[in-house]
Amino acid sequence: MKLTLPIKLAPDAKQHAALLETMHRFNTACDAIAKTAFKERCANKVVLQKLVYYEIRERFGLSAQLTIRAISKVVEAFKRDRTVQPRFRPDGAVPYDERIMSWRRLEAVSLLTLSGRQVIPVRFGEYQAARLDRRRGQADLVLRNGAFYLFVTIDVPEPPQGEVPDYLGVDLGIVNLAVDSDGVVYSGGCVEQSRRAHNHRRRNLQRKATRQARRKLRRISGQQQRFQRDTNHIISKALVRNAKDTGRGIALEDLQGIRDRVTVRRRQRSRQYNWGFYQLRSFIQYKAKLAGVPVIVVDPRNTSRTCPACGCIDKANRVSQAQFLCSGCGFAGLADAVAARNIRARAVVMQPMVRAA
Repeated sequence: MKLTLPIKLAPDAKQHAALLETMHRFNTACDAIAKTAFKERCANKVVLQKLVYYEIRERFGLSAQLTIRAISKVVEAFKRDRTVQPRFRPDGAVPYDERIMSWRRLEAVSLLTLSGRQVIPVRFGEYQAARLDRRRGQADLVLRNGAFYLFVTIDVPEPPQGEVPDYLGVDLGIVNLAVDSDGVVYSGGCVEQSRRAHNHRRRNLQRKATRQARRKLRRISGQQQRFQRDTNHIISKALVRNAKDTGRGIALEDLQGIRDRVTVRRRQRSRQYNWGFYQLRSFIQYKAKLAGVPVIVVDPRNTSRTCPACGCIDKANRVSQAQFLCSGCGFAGLADAVAARNIRARAVVMQPMVRAA
């Protein structure tokens, strides 16, 4: 399994200027290559290289390998949609492969720039240090909030995923970000409180429209997004650990297209569109893959309206957002926990039947 590690670079002022100049020149060259590719309707790397290689090297002063990387970047972008000409931001990512990048143990990295090779110190934590020896292939040089990062691809071995006797059902929601079939609730109250506070603060600063307010807006940009991302990491890690320790798989709902199917009041739209269910699901899936825990996706239809005791399906069973009360047998409980139990039951039924040898 391939993962991406962000490694922060610590260049001095001269090295920072060299990296920035290389990045801008590289993406300007990509725009020129894209113009030729769109004009000639060419998405073949070999053919496009014959058309633009010498011109790009002479016009922009890029090295041979940086020119090859620029052509590859344009071809990848053009193949995604051949009806429009690709456009590249001046501070777009620059791909570095092993010919123009080399590591000096774990202390620095040597990158080729327009000013020659630059040996730049790197900064990372224990998590990155334990995995950098598994790096493979190219890395992307990225500029984020004025700081340079190398996004390094690492190859992590995947443990085998065997058959499991049971599943841990997980219901994803907005009020409660996740509730499992064991009854454990992962509330979304902290995320909602952070969202409201951040929106209120941002709105007040935008109204002031002063230089200090704009500087403050730049400083707090992305805070709420990072907080929600961290919360999703914590929840997904806890769910995968629970499933692995109990020898179970994980069952999730297939919520694709739910925002198009569900309509909410105007005051609730911001909360709904801030719901990061897909991010949480992707975190659960990749962490489960690393831990050898199988993940299965089930149809979410009527999971919160079905009684796990008698099987009665009725819209009236969901008496409120939080409570479930069966109109048939009187079974009551937390609505999200009931949905998680139904998800777990569907996953158990979906297990493949294996005949004994």
